Amino acid sequence: MTIIAFSAGLAVFAFLAGLLGALTGLGGGVVIIPVLVLLFHVDIHYAMGASLISVMATSTGTTAAYLREGYTNLRIGMFLETGAVIGAFVGALLIAFVSQTFLTLIFSLVLLSSAYLTVKRKEEHEQYHQSHPWAMALKLDGTYPVKKQMHSYHVQHVPLALFIMTMAGLISGLLGIGSGTLKVLAMDQALRLPYKVATTTSNFMIGITAAVSAGIYFSKGYIDPTIAFPTMLGVLVGAFTGAKLLTHLRTRLLRIIFSMVLCFIALEMLYKVLSGEL
Repeated sequence: MTIIAFSAGLAVFAFLAGLLGALTGLGGGVVIIPVLVLLFHVDIHYAMGASLISVMATSTGTTAAYLREGYTNLRIGMFLETGAVIGAFVGALLIAFVSQTFLTLIFSLVLLSSAYLTVKRKEEHEQYHQSHPWAMALKLDGTYPVKKQMHSYHVQHVPLALFIMTMAGLISGLLGIGSGTLKVLAMDQALRLPYKVATTTSNFMIGITAAVSAGIYFSKGYIDPTIAFPTMLGVLVGAFTGAKLLTHLRTRLLRIIFSMVLCFIALEMLYKVLSGEL
């Protein structure tokens, strides 16, 4: 395979990854890493390095667009990110004492149940007239556009969401995976945010986490420009396209797409456990 064909192939798959990442709030790593390793036979470390760059690109490309449209809640993003950082630090300390096989099995089952809960929720039938006391104190409530009109929302169960985010960081630190899935779930299931607010805020948050990790991978030499550049370029185009599409797609469809991705991740993890790869 020539370098031009290799780069073009990477860019095409990266475009799809960026599109999916922008719509689901998961970044693009969930697609990029398996594609690079299985289809392009890239070493896992370089694949993860390119994935981190792609996640940063997705976050950068979509956050500006989503902020302009009025979806992303920066206050919630920064508040919950503190829990994720603390959890990731504790996870890094516990990595030598916790069975990764057992943790991966539990996490995959959590994702499968979360996929069901995501599809089950019908936010259009929910009405909240008051926010959680923490939400009022921290001014976490916000507005988002619905058919060119701004609708307000009230934030619920803030301590539970912070706990989920801390667990998300913990699992991320222990397993070396992104915690975008649990970030969306914490905002959707605990805070009871509108789904588009949850996914767009998650896109903002994962960029912060990825930036820290990318610096470590760069220092170890795992950022290969011939892999990372076409990947980043494709992801950026896909992310901008996804940001445009999100405003027009029905929330129900986005929930189904997100749940399908969760099932894919969970089944991939179960396969690794059952096949003895972990």
